[in-house]
Amino acid sequence: MPNHSDRDAVDTPPAVNVTSQSEADMQDASVVQDGQGQPASLLGPHPSYHGRTISWVAVGLMTLGFIVGGLGLMLGHGGPTWWAVWVGGGVAVLGLLIAIGSNMFEDWY
Repeated sequence: MPNHSDRDAVDTPPAVNVTSQSEADMQDASVVQDGQGQPASLLGPHPSYHGRTISWVAVGLMTLGFIVGGLGLMLGHGGPTWWAVWVGGGVAVLGLLIAIGSNMFEDWY
């Protein structure tokens, strides 16, 4: 039996790929192929983008509201332009209400 010290074990870590069984199963499931060798993601029933049009409108309104409100805070003579801040906040809240009303958080596949 060879004489190995504890220092040898610390200096040379094992060269194995440590992957849990559940992680390996997820990787196998994500690369499902059809009979012709193409990934199933190209052939699946869902498009490559997620979300409905109304969801993107809601996100666009929220983004626009934050931009308008932020510009209102920055651009002004002697302080914020409060009407722009409040309009931006209102547009962002409108986008949030549309997102909640259209059940946007159920759009992912």
